[in-house]
Amino acid sequence: MNAPRRPPRRRLDGVLLLDKSLGISSNYALQAARRLYNADKAGHTGTLDPLATGLLPLCFGEATKFSSALLDADKRYVATVQLGVTTDTADAEGVVLMRRPVITNRADLEQVLARFQGDIEQIPPMHSALKRDGKPLYAYAREGIVLERAPRHVHIYQIQLLEWEAEHFVFEVSCSKGTYVRTLAADIGEALGCGGHLIALRRTGIGVLDVTQAHTMTLLESLDNPARDALLLPPDALLPGLAMARLNADNAAKVRQGQAIRWIGEAGVRMRVYDEDNHFIGVCQMMADGWLQPQRLVSVAVQ
Repeated sequence: MNAPRRPPRRRLDGVLLLDKSLGISSNYALQAARRLYNADKAGHTGTLDPLATGLLPLCFGEATKFSSALLDADKRYVATVQLGVTTDTADAEGVVLMRRPVITNRADLEQVLARFQGDIEQIPPMHSALKRDGKPLYAYAREGIVLERAPRHVHIYQIQLLEWEAEHFVFEVSCSKGTYVRTLAADIGEALGCGGHLIALRRTGIGVLDVTQAHTMTLLESLDNPARDALLLPPDALLPGLAMARLNADNAAKVRQGQAIRWIGEAGVRMRVYDEDNHFIGVCQMMADGWLQPQRLVSVAVQ
């Protein structure tokens, strides 16, 4: 008996804020959501490790053109650390390298956490997706090769102790892009003199997007198509940090055709632009000569 034919993929434009569950990769979550929505085009805005849970924005259709917007956004996490045990990956998946006694108290821990607030340097872990000569560092690590890595500057806006009990503690951190929270956990452990590694991580925010707005895969699977579609945000939900420009009919038509228009604004500023009916057109950038130049445009008017 032939299997029933799958309906053709459908055109779908929007952003799904997914609350990713433990143990699945970002790509697995993306493909599962794509199947549920039967979307013809899908992408995500940056990976979340299988051992991490929380906010994972997924993009469908025209929203995929703006998926990179969140790569540069600040992030928020809640992390759980086990003290006294150092691993080669700085998380619970790694091989134990060293065990040391934990002699600390809450006051000591809060003092150490405060030292990590502000501008800090991190050495990227070998078990990361950063590439050297076109090859990710984790591939070298799996071969037992350890390479020199230059320190990276990151910024910790806020770090706060939420829970502490003997050899475990939980902290919340708001940080710049490129921050490795497992490296932060390991560095805090070293600063305490006992070492430590990350045992749980939950991403709670990206820019202004918050995990409280997100939906679980279990919920998505329980809904019918109209209810599931109603959970999608418009593509411009990825761009809340950009200035907004509303264009008259003539200028909107020019921009849709890829033409620059005269505009007043600071050179280098990127703007999300709309027509008179508040239909999202795309992203433009102010040039030094006073022209607003289209960068990324939707192929049709998106409300």
